[in-house]
Amino acid sequence: MAEQTTLDILKQKTIDYARLQMGDGIVDLELDPEHYEVAYEKAIGVYRQRATNAYEESYAFLEVKEDVNIYTLPQEVQSVRQIFRRTIGNIQGPFSSSFDPFSSATLNTYLLNYNYAGGLATYDFYTQYVEQAARMFGGFVNYTFNPVTKQLQIVRDPRGEGEIFLLWTFNFRPEIQLLQDPSTSQWIKDYMIGNCKLIIGEAREKFATIAGPQGGTALNGAQMKAEGQAIMDAKIEELKNYVDGSAPLTWVIG
Repeated sequence: MAEQTTLDILKQKTIDYARLQMGDGIVDLELDPEHYEVAYEKAIGVYRQRATNAYEESYAFLEVKEDVNIYTLPQEVQSVRQIFRRTIGNIQGPFSSSFDPFSSATLNTYLLNYNYAGGLATYDFYTQYVEQAARMFGGFVNYTFNPVTKQLQIVRDPRGEGEIFLLWTFNFRPEIQLLQDPSTSQWIKDYMIGNCKLIIGEAREKFATIAGPQGGTALNGAQMKAEGQAIMDAKIEELKNYVDGSAPLTWVIG
């Protein structure tokens, strides 16, 4: 029977990896569970902030309510690129005027029977006509989206309800997927090790030595901080080289 994989199991494995890589069990580490939690959260946060692979493109459906033009989307939604309608005119319900060419037998007339009438050129002209009609008669929806409050505001007043909008969105990839992806999970583990070393270095640097026989023991706080910072800097540099599988930047004109 396959081992059950949950977010808690994967998260604990990530913490154990970082803990054992730093020699826990062989040497005494000063970190508490809260410190590992903070290091883990920082690794996830920095990755989401800097890597395109932390996002995914998706589509969602939104049912319009009468006289309601503000809707709250899920927290994982980071941006809304476009809203699609299958109708034109005012939003008056699910039976608004449809401009779907297939429901008007356009496919049968101009494509399947292209030897007798129409053809691909005629179908292309028709789709251009449909697009222009949508622009003139409300087929496209103006909107604003607040990525902090997750509120989507439609710049019109729906006079009916039941119509379904298709939202083109970009979301955070679920945390469990980041921990299951070999490229992203290794990055998170390594960055977490660097942050843990930085935390230990901060604590050890508070006192240069510990009193004891023969003059006491010198602590390596500065060395631990330098090692931790070097690891984190190296991981950020890896993101610039897209080692985590993120999509490289495309051409920018202007």
